[in-house]
Amino acid sequence: MTIRTRFAPSPTGFLHVGGARTALFSWLYARRHGGQFVLRIEDTDLERSTRESVNAILEGMTWLGLEYDEGPLYQTERFEHYDAAIDKLLENGQAYRCNCSKERLDEIRDEQMRNKQKPRYDGHCREAQVSTDEPHVIRFRNPDDGDVCFTDLVRGELAFSNNELDDLIIRRTDGSPTYNLTVVVDDADMEITHVIRGDDHLNNTPRQINMLRALELPVPEYAHVPMILGDDGARLSKRHGAVSVMQYMENGYLPEALLNYLVRLGWSHGDQEIFSLDEMVQLFSVEGINRAASSFNTEKLNWLNQQYIKDNDPARVARLLSGHLGKRDIDPAMGPDLVAVVEAQRERATTLEELADISLFYYSDPESYSSKASAKALKPAALEPLRMAGEQLAKLENWEREAIHAVIKSTVEKLDTGFGKVAMPLRAAVTDGAPSPELDLTLFLIGRGAVIRRIDNAIAHIEAMGEA
Repeated sequence: MTIRTRFAPSPTGFLHVGGARTALFSWLYARRHGGQFVLRIEDTDLERSTRESVNAILEGMTWLGLEYDEGPLYQTERFEHYDAAIDKLLENGQAYRCNCSKERLDEIRDEQMRNKQKPRYDGHCREAQVSTDEPHVIRFRNPDDGDVCFTDLVRGELAFSNNELDDLIIRRTDGSPTYNLTVVVDDADMEITHVIRGDDHLNNTPRQINMLRALELPVPEYAHVPMILGDDGARLSKRHGAVSVMQYMENGYLPEALLNYLVRLGWSHGDQEIFSLDEMVQLFSVEGINRAASSFNTEKLNWLNQQYIKDNDPARVARLLSGHLGKRDIDPAMGPDLVAVVEAQRERATTLEELADISLFYYSDPESYSSKASAKALKPAALEPLRMAGEQLAKLENWEREAIHAVIKSTVEKLDTGFGKVAMPLRAAVTDGAPSPELDLTLFLIGRGAVIRRIDNAIAHIEAMGEA
């Protein structure tokens, strides 16, 4: 048997992290077992489905690198398959037309709630001969007795009593099929062998199994993955921060870091925290999925992202960083080599956004010396060290780290002072206190012209402060 899994999002919004984790687990399971991964777009909700949402889903899948073997397949292109299944159920007496009004359904529900009963349709139209000419829906005739039993690959043996399941609507009044019917038909037609999805679908599974059996179709294996919670224990939502996959890209996360975080959010392999994609494929198992819900921890994601920034090819990080600098009106070509900047700064940043923020000083002069570091370092006593160092730096024949370091050391010796008395004003003059590497490397990367100009600006700032 060839393993076939699927990811089947509804295009009613962005690809969120919960959906991305489901897609990842399904993708890994297929790749682990030499199977196929199918992308299906469940777009039968015509009022809420949008082309923009479809594009957002495809964009998110591409950014994450979760390539699919088939798809995207659209449910709106498969209505004849759903109609054929509904016709078969009607012919076999396993579906029926229902013309109950909304008012009647509301009355039934209110009475059941008053009697502390589980709300469910009462089967009023099961034996009625509802005309095809009047407005109606079509309901699946759920078995009256017995249990639906199956082995969930995460939760183990499960059983649901049929008398707790009502007769679901499988075709709306407008003729469009509903979710539970389309999923059943699609999974069978696409030969899906394993359905890995969120546990919010668990109550749908016994209903879908009953439909599969009524249609004499094979029943796939099911694995229901616990939901993702926010750090406050509530279900993850926008109020906990970014939940859109593409928002994480905008915020400067690497796709492999997010994948690594998501795979560990509900799955484990010993105490290992960092996994390459190849390791995920090699080690992933449904049996390793936790039964308990997982809490999203942004600090943990930030730590992981920092590891990937530090260990990644600096040239690739530079390519990704370039766009984040562009958003800040910085042209990376008008300054030091971006790869060299990445190598100098990457230990200090958890995201590309942060890396861009702490690297701005390489490409633009300080607008003002307003930081605490500048207030402490740029005082009248700094004028002589700044002037002396600036004069020597301007005369350097070769702008290299060793020569720059020699100038700083020479200034310290000539003034017979401590290293900090020279280094601190210099660093403040060129960075305004921004996090930066060794002083000679910082000056080297900024470049001779910019360094001299910034030293002059710092001197003018100190003199203006003295006159004020």
